[in-house]
Amino acid sequence: MNKPSKKNLLVCDCIGTQSIDAEAIGNALDVSVLKVCNTLCTTQLAIAEKAILSGNAMIACQQERHVFEELADDMGVDQPVFVDIRDRAGWSEDKRSPTGKMAALIADATLAIPATKTVDVESSGICLIIGEANIAFSAAQHLKEALAVTVLLSPDADPGTGTERGYDVVYGKLASATGALGNFNIKIDAFQERIPGGRGVPAFTEPKDGAASNCDIVLDLSGGNPLFSAHEKREGYLRADPKSAEAKLSAILEAIQLKGTFEKPLYVRLDEPLCAHSRAQKTGCTRCLDLCPTGAISPAGEHVAVDPMVCAGCGMCSAVCPSGAISYDAPPVSAIFKRMENLATTFRKLSKDAPRLLIHDETFGAELIRLSARYGKGLPVDVIPMAVPALAVFGHAEMLAALGSGFASVCVLVSPTTEQEGLPLQVEIANAISGREAISVFEPSEPDALDGFLWDGANGVSVAQPVLPLGTRRQVTRLSAKALNEPDAVIRLPAGAPYGSVDLNTEACTLCLSCVSLCPSGALTENPDLPQLRFQEDACLQCGICVNICPEKAVTLEPRLNLADEALSQVVLHEEEPFACINCGALFGVRSTVLRITEQLAGKHSMFADDNAARMIQMCDNCRVNANFHSENNPLSSGERPKVRTTADYQQSKRRDH
Repeated sequence: MNKPSKKNLLVCDCIGTQSIDAEAIGNALDVSVLKVCNTLCTTQLAIAEKAILSGNAMIACQQERHVFEELADDMGVDQPVFVDIRDRAGWSEDKRSPTGKMAALIADATLAIPATKTVDVESSGICLIIGEANIAFSAAQHLKEALAVTVLLSPDADPGTGTERGYDVVYGKLASATGALGNFNIKIDAFQERIPGGRGVPAFTEPKDGAASNCDIVLDLSGGNPLFSAHEKREGYLRADPKSAEAKLSAILEAIQLKGTFEKPLYVRLDEPLCAHSRAQKTGCTRCLDLCPTGAISPAGEHVAVDPMVCAGCGMCSAVCPSGAISYDAPPVSAIFKRMENLATTFRKLSKDAPRLLIHDETFGAELIRLSARYGKGLPVDVIPMAVPALAVFGHAEMLAALGSGFASVCVLVSPTTEQEGLPLQVEIANAISGREAISVFEPSEPDALDGFLWDGANGVSVAQPVLPLGTRRQVTRLSAKALNEPDAVIRLPAGAPYGSVDLNTEACTLCLSCVSLCPSGALTENPDLPQLRFQEDACLQCGICVNICPEKAVTLEPRLNLADEALSQVVLHEEEPFACINCGALFGVRSTVLRITEQLAGKHSMFADDNAARMIQMCDNCRVNANFHSENNPLSSGERPKVRTTADYQQSKRRDH
């Protein structure tokens, strides 16, 4: 059965507590508004049943979502699409019409977002418990029927402990732990195993350092420092306060659930050739390495490597990557651009207000908005909320894309668990490029604080000509910046920004072109016909490799964004007169360099003691080879070539012998 192309929209005014202009919404969107209900989740449930059964249903209700999901399950049909227009638009003290905002939220829900790629993770239930004997044994007793348990005790623990059957007990000191759920790699020093059998106190093997093993789950009840950075994001690593019975019980129950096959999202995509981390063992960009909270990113030669099993999907690496080598893929960054453009465009169809964008997560921020709607003032009509799976992925490019799409301002509503280390710089870059304090970050502790911040905020002004944010993050940044500034503006940026120019000390530069050979983006190039150093500013990543490789320390970086067209083409940073070969006249090398080398070596170095050898310094490659070959002291020269012997020669020599 073919489903209709349009969404069949069911809206409910929730017992008359919100005003809905269904006709205006239907005219603005490519949806069919079936009916404005009053009690869709109870007395009018039959209407929902009919819509769900017909297929392609969208229900504008989030609070009673479980009712409609159970209904779809009972009928054996696909789940409808859900959108919340009540808490995010309908319930508000704002007297302005919420129709434009409702339409924008519905339009956002109709967008087709690419599914997140996943990989299967197998956990057979091998569990390592770390902690004091009595605490670890208690946890092992609860887990031994469900998991394969090993308890690790410290080397100085009482050797008489751990005689229980049903789980293993070993002694040692945990030296290191890597990996994640389904594949933890453990190394233990002073490792001892119990020798089965015997009477009295158990006997143990001799201590051994560097014992290696694997497990699927680690239950840490030691109460000491966590084994991993950002340990709460390390799947399969459960850490609980040994003094808290509730925390221990929660960890035990969670451990029981970690046996089987699980889908691990692949949060980021890595395009290694684009990475500007290193070239020829000269380190350049380390932005993602410096900020990754879980340690999932590590150097791997000229690029970085991402361990997808350790990656927790915060998205910070995508926000700070200057080249796009690492990009968020759950969903792709392009989907975020499309959502913002869709929200702004739809809102403008039905409202003359300048919209403000509120970025929030799907848990803490969404709950604050629901509480504000029910017990507070609700969101102002011009504030459009947009939930994203990871707040840290929302970097300066996304912020500027929102402004370029038509939002007057952007507020990032962070939660206590949001990775905020890289966020301040991203906001600083975005505000510098926008030319005003259009981007803000707010961390409210309660709904009233959110109300005060949003209702007291200025409306701001949207761009006159919104742009379509298509392309890479760098392209979208430039496109949005041109919409927000004068066409040829040169915008100063803070240190660490991924856009900028190269300042060259031409007096120090010898045109050795080391910077050209290592530039990962091709911003620095040479002219194959002339001694020139060329630069294309738009391509510069400000990675710093050119600064690190320059032997004369002639290169410095200048963070800025040049919106003029000249930034898109190559300009000559430095050029010199080429040297003409003294033998054939062909141009080669740099004249000043050749003359300086001649001055330093001719008659002063044993290899260039005589005039003929010194003259070779001023010859092109071909002439130098020829001159060297025909020189009197050519080390490759040999005597006269022997005459080729023929069959007649051999026969004549045999006759002479006889």
